[in-house]
Amino acid sequence: MRAMLLLTLTLLSASAVACPPEGYPLPRLQALKAEGFALADDGERQALALAVTGCLDHVDPALRDGVAYEAIATWLRAGLLDAETRQALLARLTPMIETETLDPQGFGKPFAALVLSEVARSDRVEPWMSAEQRATLVDLAAAYLADLRDYRGFDDRQGWRHGVAHGADLAMQLVLNTAVDKAQLDSLLNAVAEQVAPAGEHAYIFNEPERLARPVLYAAMRGLHSNDEWQAWFAKVAAPAPLKAWGDAFSSRAGLARRHNMQAFLQSIYVNSRDSQNPKLAALAPIALEALKTMN
Repeated sequence: MRAMLLLTLTLLSASAVACPPEGYPLPRLQALKAEGFALADDGERQALALAVTGCLDHVDPALRDGVAYEAIATWLRAGLLDAETRQALLARLTPMIETETLDPQGFGKPFAALVLSEVARSDRVEPWMSAEQRATLVDLAAAYLADLRDYRGFDDRQGWRHGVAHGADLAMQLVLNTAVDKAQLDSLLNAVAEQVAPAGEHAYIFNEPERLARPVLYAAMRGLHSNDEWQAWFAKVAAPAPLKAWGDAFSSRAGLARRHNMQAFLQSIYVNSRDSQNPKLAALAPIALEALKTMN
C-alpha cells in the first residue's frame, strides 16, 4: 500500500498534490514542527515526506519553508527517509527545476532546488544514487542555475524565493560529492559564473554572492584544478564585459550593479581563502585579490 502511495505522489504534478496534505491541516503540521517533526510511525513519515512536496510552491512561507522544506531536511539529515522515499523524492523534484516547468508564483523551483540540495547531501554522505541519476542531477542543477532569471529574494509578506542562493546550495552539495568528476565540476562552475554578476540592473542584497562562492571554494578543495585553470576561470568571470573597462561601471545602473555583485563575490572568495590552512583553498586568495585590484 505504501509503495503505491509513494508512486502516486511521485507521478502527480506539483499543482495536483494538495497542500496542506489530506489529514494534515496547518495546525497539525505546526504542532508536528514544534515537536521537531518526530513521527513514530515510519510509514506515515515516508508518505508525509512526499506529500509535503506539494507545499513547495505554496504562497504561505509557513507551509513552504517552515514545514515542507524543514520536515524533509530534518528527516533526511537524521537518516529517517528510506531508499524508496529518497528515490521518489528525486523523481518528484527533478522535473520541478527543469527549464520548461512552469512556476507562476516563483516559489516552486527555488524550493525544489533547496530540497534537492538535501537529497544530494544524503547521497554524498552515503551514496545511493546510480551514476546516471547523479549525472542527470548535475546537468539539471547546472541548467537551473545558469538559466535562472528570477532574482527575487525575500518579501516581508511572502517570505523567501531566493532562487540563486538555493541553486548555489544544490551546486555546492554536488561539488562536495567525490563521485562528481572534474568535467561535472566544470559544468557546475560555469553555471555559477553565469550568476555572479547577471545582466541588467539587479544588485544582490540577500547574501547571494556568499552562497555562490561556496561551490567554488569547495571545488578548489577537491584539488582537481591547477592554479593556471583557476586563474583562467577567475579572469573570465571577472572580466568587465559587456563594459569596455571597469571604470565604465560608474556611468550606468547596470554597470554599478555588475561591479557591486562582482566585488561581493570576489571578496567572499578572498576572505574565506586568505587564512585557510588548506593549501588548495588558500591558493584562491591571491587570484581573487588580483581580480579585485583590476576593478579599482
